[in-house]
Amino acid sequence: MLKIINLTCGYGTKIVLYDISFNINRGEFLGIIGPNGSGKTTLLRALSRAIAPMRGEILIEGKNIRTAPSKELAKDIAVVSQNPPLNHMSVEEFILLGRIPHYQGFQFFETKKDLEIAERSMDLTGIFKLKSQPLSQISGGERQLVLIARALAQEPRVLLLDEPTAHLDIAHQVGILDLIKRLNKEFGLTVIIVLHDLNLASEYCQELLLINKGRIHKMGRPDEVLDYQTIEEVYKTIVVVEKNPLSSKPYILLVSGEERQKRGKEA
Repeated sequence: MLKIINLTCGYGTKIVLYDISFNINRGEFLGIIGPNGSGKTTLLRALSRAIAPMRGEILIEGKNIRTAPSKELAKDIAVVSQNPPLNHMSVEEFILLGRIPHYQGFQFFETKKDLEIAERSMDLTGIFKLKSQPLSQISGGERQLVLIARALAQEPRVLLLDEPTAHLDIAHQVGILDLIKRLNKEFGLTVIIVLHDLNLASEYCQELLLINKGRIHKMGRPDEVLDYQTIEEVYKTIVVVEKNPLSSKPYILLVSGEERQKRGKEA
């Protein structure tokens, strides 16, 4: 579905990512993890063409995204950003913006089909009851669902998400990731998601891409990537890695400084 070849990119003359190469299969659920400043969001921005590569290529089904018309690219790739909007546009009006790539020549208003697809997106995300509410009057978790609904209204084949669970409580985190997993499984949507929480990444992602200092450190299944040696090497902190008793996925336990001191004295 996606092929990234020797990608080097950044901002101005500052290079953030160096020589990144990997493939993503259709219908895959890939999590991008790594310390702050490692280049996770920069990679997502390159995949969405928000920034141009300094070197290398990004191909979607063999086509270079750099030369694809914007409207056509928007039909392939939708982005859920980190910061939901705060304005007085209604939920439905905002979601209908996702239909713009599908507008025909000289079309200025949404069609019946556009309205039906927007309603279906609201149904899938469970926010139909909010359709008339202004974005400024709904909660942060609800606004995140609105962003996902707008992305779904684009009818993309690839969904890019930049920390969609940031600043949300655990119930909203699980709810949003359950929804994304369902969209991935039931509709074959290819998902690429940036996550800070390693346990959420382990539980929900099929594959993990660990970035450190702008380079790929490791890529594979959660049990191949999230061992304690790798985490301690990259994140520079001591952890204990166990198995989730229900899913058998890796589960990371943090070790506080106080506990480390105590253990050091005992040793």
